[in-house]
Amino acid sequence: MAGPCLIVFEGPEGAGKSTQVARLAQRLRNAGVACTVTREPGGTPTGDAIRDLLLHADVAIDPLVEFLLYSASRAQHVLEVIRPALGRGDVVLSDRYAGASVAYQGYGRGLDLDFVDALNLRVTGGLRPDLTVLLDLDPAEGLRRVAGRGAEDRLERESLGFHERVRAGFLAQAHADPHWLVVDAAAAPEAVAAVVWAAATERCRLP
Repeated sequence: MAGPCLIVFEGPEGAGKSTQVARLAQRLRNAGVACTVTREPGGTPTGDAIRDLLLHADVAIDPLVEFLLYSASRAQHVLEVIRPALGRGDVVLSDRYAGASVAYQGYGRGLDLDFVDALNLRVTGGLRPDLTVLLDLDPAEGLRRVAGRGAEDRLERESLGFHERVRAGFLAQAHADPHWLVVDAAAAPEAVAAVVWAAATERCRLP
């Protein structure tokens, strides 16, 4: 039996996180592994309300306020969803987690990185992923993918320069933490899924 394990998917806009989360979840369930799928911002009623404000409301939000809203959603997410699922022995797959705030609000918005790290630590209670899969993609290509599906959200409408800083933030974290895995998101989805499955099997001792 697989033990509790937290796997997080990160990456620039358009990198295919939702696709890869769904693929891994299906493969886990086919193998008889209990799996909880969730996302940030969101995952709880409180988080979903915050998500609507952060991503879909046509309002100006100060970078600090933006980060505090993400942090509030994350705190509720860990409390209501992630820790209980891990307590049941589930493998938890989360579409984004604390590393997203480092990349988006730290590198992208220019907030102090020590402050971002400190608040992330506080709201997660120190809960760190067993594996973070960074689906790396050139931001220009990611934005082309996003434009192709229409209905861009508030972050997706940011400048290319912003998204390049975000990508740099993700890569900096990956290079500093051996629990991160960088995968070329420009590859075929089947190839990406195979790399992710191999890494998940090793890190989480999956059957």
